[in-house]
Amino acid sequence: MQFSIKPQGIWYHGSNKVFEILKEGSTITQWKELAEAFSHKPTILAIDDDNSIFHNGKEYGYLYIVDESIEIGIDIYAHPKTTMGKDLEFITKRKLKVKMIADLGLPDVEYQKLSEEKLEKWLHNQTR
Repeated sequence: MQFSIKPQGIWYHGSNKVFEILKEGSTITQWKELAEAFSHKPTILAIDDDNSIFHNGKEYGYLYIVDESIEIGIDIYAHPKTTMGKDLEFITKRKLKVKMIADLGLPDVEYQKLSEEKLEKWLHNQTR
């Protein structure tokens, strides 16, 4: 997947916890839907060819934005071991102030069913 970073753009973090300060070493992204998916704490997450995200997360989720100025290379850096596309995941180098922007709740039941079906197919294709 091709993803371009906007250095002054919005940075998101998804979590199943409520807080105001994001810990050093946390993951952030500029792809809102990816942060939303991670808020549900999946053990498996995949991105389809059409850039749709499917996962097996079942936790109650919250969406945050970083609520202060940050700089790539100073405050955050590209995730060195990402299994996704370039520039999708960044790691925080320090604590960051965040603001909750959405109470996402639990993943929709229909979404969970569709994700389970897609994950089964995806896992089957990975083991070939």
